[in-house]
Amino acid sequence: MIDSYSFGHIVVNGKAYHNDIKTIDAAVIPELWRNSGHMVSPEDVSDLVAARPDYIVIGKGKPGFMKTSSEARALFKDRGITLLEEKTAKAIKTFNRLHQEGKKVCAGFHLSC
Repeated sequence: MIDSYSFGHIVVNGKAYHNDIKTIDAAVIPELWRNSGHMVSPEDVSDLVAARPDYIVIGKGKPGFMKTSSEARALFKDRGITLLEEKTAKAIKTFNRLHQEGKKVCAGFHLSC
């Protein structure tokens, strides 16, 4: 569960992170996870796809500037994964709700712009 979020800061299960993160099952991957600025490519999310979730939630940053490439969208669709993209604050609420409902969900959260 994600405890809180503010610009540049996220707390997951009581641990604070100050960089963009990904979540796969119960694991947090605290690393820069985009190869190209504000665009999510298939290479950036291959580990999320490999986990075979029902949903991938992408937090697009506080103002929502980050985008998902058409190639990544096609990959999700081909694998039967529902993509949910929202500004990060809303994406966190969506992630927590899906997690509480017992859905298999992975996520990537951009913490700043």
